[in-house]
Amino acid sequence: MSRSVEVLHPLEPGHIKLYCCGPTVYHYAHIGNLRSYLFEDLLVRTLKKASLKVTHVMNITDVGHLAGDGDAGDDKMAIAMKREKKRSFEVAEFYTNAFFDDCTTLNICRPDVVCKATDHIKEMIELIKRLEANGCTYVNGGNVYFDISKAKDYGKLAKLDLAKLEAGARIAVDPLKKHAHDFALWFTNSKFESQELQWESPWGTGYPGWHIECSAMAIKYLGEEFDIHCGGVDHIPVHHTNEIAQSECATKKPWVKVWMHGGFLVNENKEKMAKSAGGFTRMIDISEKGVDPVAFRLLCLGTHYRTQMSYSWDAVLGAAQSLERLKNVVISWKALGTPARNLSPTGAQANKAFSECFFNDLNAPQAMAVLWGVVSEKSLESNEKLALLLAFDDILGLGVSSWTEQKDEIPAEVLELAEKRIAARASKNWAESDRLRDEITKRGFVVQDGAQNAKVKKA
Repeated sequence: MSRSVEVLHPLEPGHIKLYCCGPTVYHYAHIGNLRSYLFEDLLVRTLKKASLKVTHVMNITDVGHLAGDGDAGDDKMAIAMKREKKRSFEVAEFYTNAFFDDCTTLNICRPDVVCKATDHIKEMIELIKRLEANGCTYVNGGNVYFDISKAKDYGKLAKLDLAKLEAGARIAVDPLKKHAHDFALWFTNSKFESQELQWESPWGTGYPGWHIECSAMAIKYLGEEFDIHCGGVDHIPVHHTNEIAQSECATKKPWVKVWMHGGFLVNENKEKMAKSAGGFTRMIDISEKGVDPVAFRLLCLGTHYRTQMSYSWDAVLGAAQSLERLKNVVISWKALGTPARNLSPTGAQANKAFSECFFNDLNAPQAMAVLWGVVSEKSLESNEKLALLLAFDDILGLGVSSWTEQKDEIPAEVLELAEKRIAARASKNWAESDRLRDEITKRGFVVQDGAQNAKVKKA
């Protein structure tokens, strides 16, 4: 809220309560989405490294999120139902599973509590009733709206100046609203008659708005005040602003101590990756080109979580080469013996410096500089370097403990295809290179490209 780095003082000594906005499960997650969940995973790992207990809650939005972040457009789940000719629960289950598959691929730890919006309608209705009792709502056209004039500091997170915002200047005017920035807490069938998911409520049959779900579920699992709330930077002006307003007007308490937001991932043209734009990149797009998906995790570690991150295929290939280099040195250390039990003064200093980087607002780029310094440090023995990297990986999540040498038997015809592909790449015949890669994939192998050559491994 202060736009500054602050010392973290848990509300409950030794225990951090953390809420992270999860996916709207109407489509696959793209790598821009996954960058946010990687940052939150680093946060959880860092807090645990600091010997703190963490209760990590994430929602799954399977109803109520319209095409925009406000109250206009169709429900995103309804859009997916039309696109795929499936029931809403089928869409939600499929994309929820796909999301967690991607998380597993990237070594992202599963939250302690994963809560679906459709399982918490009762809690949302009860929270709306509290707001109604406190005089913060009104009903118009069958819908229940939050009256932002009742939140005296509305927009404090986004630093909005409502006096300077003219109605309709930033969002379309809804004639049912008293103020353009009022937002829906509950929709009735007067707005969406064909909505598949509907529930009985004191205000009529309908379904909840998007913003109310996070407040209701966070309060249920973390209490009326908790430590940290995370999400993407795009949540600040609308979603998180509205969460704060409704939560604090309902409970009459300050809701969240610390807000942390991840920056956008943008392409080479500085455009934000988004599903609405089409053509987004998924994790499977990276792995199908023979690149270890963990290379994307390593790539993200090179940019501070609050900073906009540029993405390109060349950057992924560079990260893949760095990951392969790191794997090779770790495997060579493992071949020489077991990790050291005790650290030298130099090793202890590196261990402390690494942790302090993450303890200072998750400064992953500086921490990675410490790691590469350890790799090249001549005064450290290999067994001590191995011990340090295993300790570092508690936060980094690269999977260092699982790295072992793999010797695959590669059929002669696959090796021949790989050689032809190297020649095609050398002559910049990319179409032929892609065709040969697909042929190799059909035979159950993947190609991992390096700067000068390529490795073939079993899929």
